[in-house]
Amino acid sequence: MDAIITGESKRIGLSVFDNNDVEHLIEMGESGDVKYHEQDGYPDKAAKRTPEGNEHVSQTRKFAQYYVFAKRGYDTVPPLIHPERLNIVRQALESMSTEKCMDLFGDLYQQMASHHIGTERIVDIPSGVDEESVLYRKDIYLGVDPTETEVAEGAISLASEYGIDLDEPDAHEQSVTDLDTNERTAWEEFGDALGDLVAENDIDVSEAAYIDSVSALHMAYLDSRGREHVTEATQSLDREPDARFELVPIDLQSPEDFQEYLAFNLKCQIRDCFVRMGVQPPEAFQVLGYGRYEATERYNKVEFYPKFHDPKNEALLK
Repeated sequence: MDAIITGESKRIGLSVFDNNDVEHLIEMGESGDVKYHEQDGYPDKAAKRTPEGNEHVSQTRKFAQYYVFAKRGYDTVPPLIHPERLNIVRQALESMSTEKCMDLFGDLYQQMASHHIGTERIVDIPSGVDEESVLYRKDIYLGVDPTETEVAEGAISLASEYGIDLDEPDAHEQSVTDLDTNERTAWEEFGDALGDLVAENDIDVSEAAYIDSVSALHMAYLDSRGREHVTEATQSLDREPDARFELVPIDLQSPEDFQEYLAFNLKCQIRDCFVRMGVQPPEAFQVLGYGRYEATERYNKVEFYPKFHDPKNEALLK
């Protein structure tokens, strides 16, 4: 994969060559929405392309979004397939105590364990559903402790304008579910203003990030006719999550094993992000195992993909 930015005005124009050496001309907005995509290597209509052709087109768009993010800093990569953002979540998860991990994800642990040791289930599985087809989902939202950034002094002053006292102990660790409507609005507006302050000063806030909130447990499953159903999740924040777990109910023996598995799953998700934009993952993420469900589906259906989700496929790492 290779790309160059060919122009910038209201849109960002790129010329991207995919792994078949087909040139794609792409235009996108600063939020990553693709406005124009032209290429001569594959049929224009997705229905007329092979699975491999569709994947090359998809790879090119993902690569273009990531390229613009890397070169210009625009927020062009969707959060759930943003490798840098996923890695921040992974680091936050690894650095927290197992007790804190269970506070956030204990419902997921209990639900998965219910398939193996008969513990009480958090959510009921409809009758007639193959339990092996269930995917348990939980969304993750990052927060940033502004007092741990290079703009801490400015952040404290800015927060006071919204009636927020960052000098209060653990002010940034308040659960959003404990805030009333006015308090939540104040924090959201402060967050937007803080984001502008960080962007203006080109500050890396990754080390000040922490897992701020998670969604309620929800699931996807297939009914007896093979139709997919996705249950609604109670979301704690009115924005896109920064990461999502989609896990089958494997048997994890302890909370410590569970935390380690969650972190490894995120590492596999990061691998999937790079693979599905057509590039080799960095060495730290050249791992085997299940990551994103959608990526696993593509590995099974697209011929040119190795089976990265198979932990026994060790020949891939040689």
